[in-house]
Amino acid sequence: MNIGIIGAGHIGGTLTRRLSALGHKVFVANSRGPETLKGLTAETGARAVSVSEAALSGEVVVVTIPLKSIPKLPPDLFKGVADDVVVIDTSNYYPQQRDGRIDAIEAGTTESRWVAQQLKRPVIKAFNNIYAQHLMDLGKPAGRPERIALPVAGDDQRTKKIVMKLVDELGFDPVDAGSLDESWRQQPGTPVYAADFDVAGVKKALSEAGPQRTPEWRAQSPPGKTA
Repeated sequence: MNIGIIGAGHIGGTLTRRLSALGHKVFVANSRGPETLKGLTAETGARAVSVSEAALSGEVVVVTIPLKSIPKLPPDLFKGVADDVVVIDTSNYYPQQRDGRIDAIEAGTTESRWVAQQLKRPVIKAFNNIYAQHLMDLGKPAGRPERIALPVAGDDQRTKKIVMKLVDELGFDPVDAGSLDESWRQQPGTPVYAADFDVAGVKKALSEAGPQRTPEWRAQSPPGKTA
């Protein structure tokens, strides 16, 4: 499968390594340009491309950049990209730690719904609740005891099944986490976030999640206002 990856940080770099090793043809991009990815491409055999080329090159395109950088992507990023291309969003909202305040998310829009609105493209949310090193090292063959499970949320069953198949290939049990509007159940601060649960554990954690963000995962109040 041809896979475009936009972002070569912790998760993007890990997915480049893992998916290339599985035999997929990976096209990887970052904000600094293809020439800055020589080490990663030499290691993996992936091809370094521009952000726009990554969007055009994959049957699956993974967007894995800081949430605050999503609006900085080219506004026509997916122009000319076929409707059946799957777009995966791995992002998390870290208002205090990195991203600053995003009013729509603070008002209740789920992170990946907001991403879909920015990209003008449906997305599937996956790979956001696992540490990159665990994604790199802890995959196991299907059926092995204590295999880690990962939630996958989205509105379209066809595209969700494609992503769930990739999760399985990478050595993890995929769990259908519902629609994109339910993807808040796997956002930072929820029981499933950064927790290496099996299938039963992931389903239990998703069911126990609450929609209210804890103070650590909310933006500071704007000047002159109180929380």
